[in-house]
Amino acid sequence: MKVLVIEDHPTDLKLINVVLEMGGHVVHQRASAEGAVEAILADPPDIILLDLRLPGMDGPTLVRQLKASAQTQRIPVVAVTAFPDLYRRDDLLAAGCDAYILKPIDTRELPKRLEDLAGKKSS
Repeated sequence: MKVLVIEDHPTDLKLINVVLEMGGHVVHQRASAEGAVEAILADPPDIILLDLRLPGMDGPTLVRQLKASAQTQRIPVVAVTAFPDLYRRDDLLAAGCDAYILKPIDTRELPKRLEDLAGKKSS
């Protein structure tokens, strides 16, 4: 599965990348929402793992933009945050996120959750 990870924290990005690659996934990375839009349009991923606090455009804004476009609306987006008081699950699901994960990420569970979600969207 091709996963686009949008994360600006280098340590989190490296951890997620290693975990997903060990699970056999192809991982592409971006550190900003703006850079991610170009990557998504050029080579659409099977799923997006999106940190919500990003420089420039934040995660919820990017999700609304992706879900409003016919080109990208079917790509599952998993929100990731360490700030559940700032980014509430119900608000993110209403904005178009398909799932919500809190940091610190459970590295044993992450690949399975993404595979389950991508499988539901493709069927």
